[in-house]
Amino acid sequence: MHFTSAQRLDDGTLEREFTLGETPGTLWTPESAAPAPLILMAHNNGLPKAAARLVARARHTAAYGYAVAAIDAPGCGDRPRSAADEQARADLRRAMQAGEPVDDIFESFVGPLVEKAVPEWRSTLDALLALPEIGGPVGYSGWTAVGIRLAAVEPRIAAAGFFAGGYVPRAQREEARQITIPLLLLLQWDDEGNPRQRALDLFDAFGSKEKTLHANMGGHTGTPWFELEDGGRFFDRHLR
Repeated sequence: MHFTSAQRLDDGTLEREFTLGETPGTLWTPESAAPAPLILMAHNNGLPKAAARLVARARHTAAYGYAVAAIDAPGCGDRPRSAADEQARADLRRAMQAGEPVDDIFESFVGPLVEKAVPEWRSTLDALLALPEIGGPVGYSGWTAVGIRLAAVEPRIAAAGFFAGGYVPRAQREEARQITIPLLLLLQWDDEGNPRQRALDLFDAFGSKEKTLHANMGGHTGTPWFELEDGGRFFDRHLR
């Protein structure tokens, strides 16, 4: 892991950019002498780690004493996309706008993203836990499809918060039954991009004995800010 820049924020949080092989990332660590528990914060497919909403969540979470890391997975942010990726994105947008079925397009687009992203997240986790300022345990927050696979294959993930969950590849829907860690699923009731019933079915499929569903009115980007506070209490229960 190679750190390329660093800045101390007004609240004392240290924000550092890093690279790990071809993977660019950002790490936020609190101003604390003790090793901090870690939260991996993944954005939805295609968005950059520098997306304003993700950065705001990360800084807020770090200010409460967590180390937070985000990466640009393959095809996300400024990382190159193949012509096939670009075509799949265009087909997905067109089909959704036209109200046409998108399942097959979604499978061909998101499935490969998950397969590529999870190994990079695991390598990043290895490198982060080797830093003296980061301890355990480890939580995950964000993109549901990647989070399900990561929680299924990575025993170091102790708790997870997922967003939406309407469009999740079939493979991850099956893997959801294997997940037994504590979960918090956020659902926007009027999310135009995630079918409500599918999200509810996914929540039901998770094998966790402790799982919580928070549903709020509004569209995809309308998650209330207080859910960040509730998410913090969720992670406090399981990572401290």
